[in-house]
Amino acid sequence: MTTSVRARITAAGTGTPPASYTQHELLRLFAVEDPRIRALFLNSAIERRHLTLPPTGEDGRPRTESQGELLRKHVRSGISMARDAVQNCLKRAGAETEDVRFVCCISSTGFITPGFSALLMKELGIPHESARLDVVGMGCNAGLNALSAVTAWSTAHPGEMALMVCIEACSAAYAFDSSMRTAVVNSLFGDGAAAITVMSGNGGPVRAPAVLKFSSKIIPQAIDAMRFDWDDDHGRFSFYLDPQVPYVVGAHAEAVLRRLLDGTGLRRSDIAHWVIHSGGKKVVDSVRVNLGLSRYDTRHTTAVLRDFGNVSSGAFLFAFERLLDEDVAQPGDHGVLMTMGPGSTIEMALVQW
Repeated sequence: MTTSVRARITAAGTGTPPASYTQHELLRLFAVEDPRIRALFLNSAIERRHLTLPPTGEDGRPRTESQGELLRKHVRSGISMARDAVQNCLKRAGAETEDVRFVCCISSTGFITPGFSALLMKELGIPHESARLDVVGMGCNAGLNALSAVTAWSTAHPGEMALMVCIEACSAAYAFDSSMRTAVVNSLFGDGAAAITVMSGNGGPVRAPAVLKFSSKIIPQAIDAMRFDWDDDHGRFSFYLDPQVPYVVGAHAEAVLRRLLDGTGLRRSDIAHWVIHSGGKKVVDSVRVNLGLSRYDTRHTTAVLRDFGNVSSGAFLFAFERLLDEDVAQPGDHGVLMTMGPGSTIEMALVQW
């Protein structure tokens, strides 16, 4: 199949809550004095994160929210961020909401029915006849899982616009206590939404990258290393990250890349652009070392981590948006998109400008 008839990513846009906080500000707001927890925050390679913090209690500190309050935050903040991301994306695509024919929404920070796809169609005035899909609960890797479905739809409907939106209100998935388990999560994740438009056939920017191939691997022996499950002690859902996650992901990354490039005639050195999920400093460093990448290769990944933290499934699209804004990709260039998350899972996609 030639690149002219493949699905292409024609534009990207992002959205965040209005308030952002430095790691120092968060430690002060929550009166964190434990030196171990402070070290997690201050050695994370994160400078700021956008968050929707809880209301303050009588003591002036953010109070504990119920699971119901967190779910309502997930919906309210998610819709607001997604609206901004979609509007920014459509503006760059030179398109309007009435041009959209397929909507795919991805989220892991809450569960609602109907899902974000239906809520966004109502909120933004997307044609009611548009097809839709919600990908829920897959975690940080889910953006590429969803992109596989979106590109398949796009290829089957040439000339029609698909919209994919990652919506992660991570501050609706926090638990606050003095444990190291929650501290790891609380030091890392931020809120954000990211949208892309996808189209095959004629139309759209000439330099939009075509999606050529996907590669995936699940690591069953590490199935409990990343999980979002019910915490009886807190009466809410809580996220858990095993300290070995960076090394597990790094150790398996090369095999997934090798499978991605198999049969294409490409070598690792032929990949001009790398867009990697900002999963955390140790995760990024492990992937970079195991794939033999330079710090320049991961510049957008580390910049997103610095400015937004880990925004879960949409993080790689924040980096992708920066790559598009940089405007350095040349016709014929190849790029690799990479995400990782619960399963444990590694996903990759090969694209070509």
